[in-house]
Amino acid sequence: MNQYFVDLHIHIGRTKNGRAVKITGAKTLTFSNIIAHARDEKGLNMIGIIDCHSPEVIIEMEELMEAGELIQLEEGGLSYGGLTIIPGSELEIYDENCHGPIHVLCYLPTIETLKTFSNWLSNHLKNIHLSSQRIYCSGKELQQKVKELNGLFIPAHVFTPYKSLYGKGVHSSLTEVFIPEYIDGIELGLSSNTYMADGIAELHSYSFLSNSDAHSLGKIAREYQAIEMENRTFRELEKALHNVEERKILANYGLDPLLGKYHQTVCEKCLHPFHPETETTCAHCGHSKYVKGVAERIAELSGDNRNKRERPPYIHQIPLEFIPGLGPKIRGKLLNHFGTEMAILHDVPIEHLKNVVPEKLAQYIVLARTGKLNLSAGGGGKYGKISVGD
Repeated sequence: MNQYFVDLHIHIGRTKNGRAVKITGAKTLTFSNIIAHARDEKGLNMIGIIDCHSPEVIIEMEELMEAGELIQLEEGGLSYGGLTIIPGSELEIYDENCHGPIHVLCYLPTIETLKTFSNWLSNHLKNIHLSSQRIYCSGKELQQKVKELNGLFIPAHVFTPYKSLYGKGVHSSLTEVFIPEYIDGIELGLSSNTYMADGIAELHSYSFLSNSDAHSLGKIAREYQAIEMENRTFRELEKALHNVEERKILANYGLDPLLGKYHQTVCEKCLHPFHPETETTCAHCGHSKYVKGVAERIAELSGDNRNKRERPPYIHQIPLEFIPGLGPKIRGKLLNHFGTEMAILHDVPIEHLKNVVPEKLAQYIVLARTGKLNLSAGGGGKYGKISVGD
């Protein structure tokens, strides 16, 4: 078995011709830029690129295949010089059973199944060219289509207050909108981790994923996982998600939930911490509405913790771009010396780091590896903060 670093939620901002795909995604997030950056700078071994259903993206993928740069793997997935791409699509469900919109991730094993899926979607979306579009069918119908094409179905960032399964999508259970056995994993999102999510009994049978949901090249691998597989293919990934034949997730890596944009409950207006159990208006500005935090929502849903599965560790980690004082020039210097961000975050000894950057920054990188920098909680759409002493 081998260990691979995997980030399965990376958006496409634009096609190579400049057409918008993910409106809020960076213009530099083209398919070709993503695969080069993920492999050469981030050091990832497998990535999931969302928005591959867009027709112009499919054309770019086929052109790369014709040029021999992209190769269809026999067991699913596409190979780019050692990096495996899992093509996917993020969609929004809001059927009659939903209390609010829910985002889901659908992954397909081959370029042919992706094209079939895209053609099918074109009859259920208003704009096939854009990301995260509302699909006009039920969640269960979508699941059935994905499974018909031998794909993977994963609810996205399931606890965020907006457009997620447990945010506002369901009252208390995923069975309100989905077929449980057609779910292949659960994406946690920024403001939660394994230890929080495992309080929900109906999630005990699923593997948890920590993905970046990257809207820029720099955010790729902000969250990721180490997965043990025989090799990097779609079918090996499927086995790992279902913990079969010794394939499994070894560890999840992500921001401490305190840094997430929706961790704590805050005033809708001024983002001051709000305590609805003891106050009816914000203590800071007097506003009466609030954004419920992920921590509070998970507490509402948590209950019976019997029959929990053994989970891999969730390692709180801070990417280089989040470290105070570590700007683009210093990051470039580190990459020139040590190759990839994965190597810097995981392996490079502090003595070697100190030969390239000031000792204080080297110490911050080591603290970031284990999530030991001081943090203050985020909420209401604003990230938490990292603070460092002298």
